[in-house]
Order: sequence, then C-alpha cells, then structure tokens
Amino acid sequence: MTPHGYFHWNELMTKDLAASKAFYGETLGWTFEEMPMDNGTTYAVAMVGGTAVAGLFDTSHMGDEAGPETWFAYVSVHDLDAALAAARAKGGSVLREPFDVPQVGRIAIVADPRGVAVGWMTPAS
Repeated sequence: MTPHGYFHWNELMTKDLAASKAFYGETLGWTFEEMPMDNGTTYAVAMVGGTAVAGLFDTSHMGDEAGPETWFAYVSVHDLDAALAAARAKGGSVLREPFDVPQVGRIAIVADPRGVAVGWMTPAS
C-alpha cells in the first residue's frame, strides 16, 4: 500500500482519449489497458513494463461540466474519514464526498482553503 501522504495515482482528464494515448504512447512508451466504464466511455490505464503508472479518463461525454483538460493527482490516506474531518477543521472543503471504486479504493475530492482541488484516497488492499 502507498504510505500515508504520498502521491498514489495520477489521472489525465482528456476530451480526446485517442490523441492522448497516441501522444503519451509515442513519447513515453506507455501501453494501455482499456477498461469499459458504466457510462459507455473507456478508461485507459497507462502501463510501463507491466506496471500501471497512470490513468486516462475520457471526459468527452461530459461537455462543459468536464472542465479543462488537465492532470489530476490522488494522495494516499490511511483513514479517509479522519483526513476529511481534519481538512474541514483547517478550512478545506470536500468537493465530492467519499465514493468506492471496486478494486481501486475509497476516494474523495478535497479543496484546500484556497480552493485547489486534489483527490484523497484509501487504496484497496
């Protein structure tokens, strides 16, 4: 398990999954394993030497709600509920309440007091 406080996962929010896969595949040598999503889109897991290194999330179906294309990071926390309580106590906010992703972990989206968003997650064992 990734230690508490370490970055655990990075995810590209992209409106053109094919172009993003081509760019990162050709420049970094990434290969991809595709995972169909419940909403009919595809999530691509970037692989290096058989190890998952990042995810590419297709936001093309979300329109303006998706926001800008960007990399988004997730930090490992051992106790998500305690971490969220601490964030709120220190002036942060929870933008998306905790949700479970099977075989991935429990995730919430947090904003620091200045409004900068980051994912916090307790990875699945």
